[in-house]
Amino acid sequence: MNFCYADPPYHGMGKKMYLGTHPDAEIWDDKQTHIDLVSRLTEEYPDGWALSCNPRDLPWLLPHCPDEARVCVWTKTFHQIRPTTVQFAWEPVILYRGRKNHKRKPMVRDWLACATARKKGLQGAKPDQFNDWVLLLLNAQPEDTVTDLFPGSGGLREAGERAGLTIIEGGY
Repeated sequence: MNFCYADPPYHGMGKKMYLGTHPDAEIWDDKQTHIDLVSRLTEEYPDGWALSCNPRDLPWLLPHCPDEARVCVWTKTFHQIRPTTVQFAWEPVILYRGRKNHKRKPMVRDWLACATARKKGLQGAKPDQFNDWVLLLLNAQPEDTVTDLFPGSGGLREAGERAGLTIIEGGY
């Protein structure tokens, strides 16, 4: 099977946070670029994909996802405190398909609670537990290929190595 994980610069954050580290950072400040990414993921990875995004983006992004896509949740047990009434302490992962196995043990929940990555050298880098969880959500097996469209810190590649998977990096 051929799966994909995408963790693009979040909408509105490209120019603000990634200019200089991501060559096309500014295009991610346009909603249409994210909508086009969902279309690409669905077309090129019919076996399954996972997409990280900002909770604020769900109202306009989900209508462009396939009907069978679901929202999984990463809750951050340690996060940045911002000057706002309600803290941003979670991120959605939109999941589409993946390998089915209704008798799978151990089961995988559609939520994960763990701290954010620290000292990974890249804004938005995900912790090891998160990367392992994404591969479990897709139920990727050693004979599968997983493409990491935005490899960033290389965390998914490391998770793939731990799981004996082939990870292909890049594509954006």
